[in-house]
Amino acid sequence: MTGTAPDWWRRPRRICALVDNDSWILPHAERLVAAVRADGDECVLARRADDVPRGEVAFLLGCVHIVPPDVLARNRLTLVVHESALPRGRGFAPMTWAVLDGADRIPVSLIEAAEAADEGDVFATTEIVLDGTELCDALRAAQGAATVEICLDVLRRPAPPVGRPQTGTPSWHPRRRPADSRLDPHATLAAQFDLLRVVDNERYPAFFEHRGRRYRLAIHDDGPAQKADHAP
Repeated sequence: MTGTAPDWWRRPRRICALVDNDSWILPHAERLVAAVRADGDECVLARRADDVPRGEVAFLLGCVHIVPPDVLARNRLTLVVHESALPRGRGFAPMTWAVLDGADRIPVSLIEAAEAADEGDVFATTEIVLDGTELCDALRAAQGAATVEICLDVLRRPAPPVGRPQTGTPSWHPRRRPADSRLDPHATLAAQFDLLRVVDNERYPAFFEHRGRRYRLAIHDDGPAQKADHAP
């Protein structure tokens, strides 16, 4: 969109970020709120859908509850961040599924929140680039940084973004459960490393069953591998 921005797009605008659960995304949502305020807009962090105020833009970040249509209509734009090249990868935990598929470049889409999940128009895209060593915390940090980046990119445009309809054949990711962190005790660690990368050591740790017992494993990144010392 070019030309003079409409009045409602001029600062100070009323912006909201909604995180409706105790998600790992909360610190990143707080960073987004602080950055939006620093840019000269009003911005609040809501923790329940009912608390979303009327305004210009609302971002729904890591939400797990259905947001009612009347709440979606409170802002001129209500946007959701989704880590896939939509319509492929609709559904749950798209970045986790992409890592499990061996992807090292993860598309990120900023879409309009629609009553049908993940079917809204696409307003912006970016990409997360991985080196293949990131574990859960590092993956979340990259995802959080991309979330803040894409939201600020849209707000910093001189005119409101224009969405484009999703095109192509949709695919759908199922919800991941704690049982999805099961390891095969007969397979190598290397073969299962991408699964180890996405497990949460506290909430859904890696585990395996062997000789009638169940065992949990925790994985941590201790930094670059050290070369073995050799006697002269």
